[in-house]
Amino acid sequence: MSCFHIFKVKKRGKSSPELRNQENSKSDDLPSSSRVVKSTGSMPSPRSIPEMYKEKEHILRVFSYTDLRNATNNFNRLLKIGEGGFGSVYKGSISPSNGQGDPVMVAIKKLNKHGLQGHKEWLAEVQFLGIVDHPNLVKLIGYCCVDGERGIQRLLVYEYMPNKSLEDHLFGRALQVLPWVTRLQIILGAAQGLAYLHSGLEVQVIYRDFKSSNVLLGMDFKPKLSDFGLAREGPVGNNTHVSTNPVGTYGYAAPEYVETGHLTTHCDLWSFGVVLYEILTGRRALERNRPTTEQKLLEWVKRFPADSKKFSLIIDPRIRNQYSLSAARRIAKLADACLNKNPKERPTMDQVVEILKQVIQESEEANLTGKSSAESSRTNPNTRITGTSRRPVHLAKVKFGEHEN
Repeated sequence: MSCFHIFKVKKRGKSSPELRNQENSKSDDLPSSSRVVKSTGSMPSPRSIPEMYKEKEHILRVFSYTDLRNATNNFNRLLKIGEGGFGSVYKGSISPSNGQGDPVMVAIKKLNKHGLQGHKEWLAEVQFLGIVDHPNLVKLIGYCCVDGERGIQRLLVYEYMPNKSLEDHLFGRALQVLPWVTRLQIILGAAQGLAYLHSGLEVQVIYRDFKSSNVLLGMDFKPKLSDFGLAREGPVGNNTHVSTNPVGTYGYAAPEYVETGHLTTHCDLWSFGVVLYEILTGRRALERNRPTTEQKLLEWVKRFPADSKKFSLIIDPRIRNQYSLSAARRIAKLADACLNKNPKERPTMDQVVEILKQVIQESEEANLTGKSSAESSRTNPNTRITGTSRRPVHLAKVKFGEHEN
């Protein structure tokens, strides 16, 4: 017996996620294959995520529930490493697919049947992560879906990320403080992952849930985006947006999306701007335990503009003596550009990636020359570095809007 009518049962009795015909279904039920535009000319129609997934589904391992129960010592609470709207995440150990070699450490996410997310998000994760291939996106190893005496079980098996999340290191006082340059390298990797989703695939993907807790850190603090349950295909054809019910995390969602339900890649840029200010300040997007005027991060930082003498007061005090002030100002200006109230005036993720590379170069050079943050603030803020070549390019050539009050 298959566990869902949208699943196709293979001869071996294992099931593979497969999207049902959605001609009469709601547009926001699952990854949007129903939005594929029919070609009116010689150009082929873009393939949907489910169609692309069908070509690669064989790459994912299909686990039995017993496999994953044994891998986690019956989902031992001592092995729990995280929890969210989907359910609990456990550290586990599985044998290689060929049965040879040492066990592999993995992270196993188990659906909470009474949680905020369900099959729709589970299927989205399988299909999106089943087709992406980028060093800054977490790797999905396989999944489990069974319909047994204990009901339907849905689980996902990921590569294990040993250094927790960006959120844990920014706000968790028990962990090592992230140095300034390390923060920049992490956010650059996250930007590269988003840029790949926006423009590096056959279809455009809107992540929709970018936040510090979804940036996982591997060996050497290499960042990878995780949790694709809310990801959506971007608009196709002449469409300017995708209409959905607004979902996400309070404090990170773009205001135009919250107000209208119109989803575009610009929404990811807003969320990215919020996280940029988190790495600058060491403060969460929303902190109820602070004074009223400081609870909302974006409202608080408006009082300390990037070009003002007061700007340095917002910098995380734990990195006060190790950052370049001019580089920090550029990060704040980049955040303001991402937070422009006019979505069309925000930069693209490709532009964000290039600017972050330049800021990292500037910060590393400041460290090598032993400049203090005050001394480094006198460097030319309009010098840009593209790739490995150095040439002066003025930021004014890339039109960014201002962060409106």
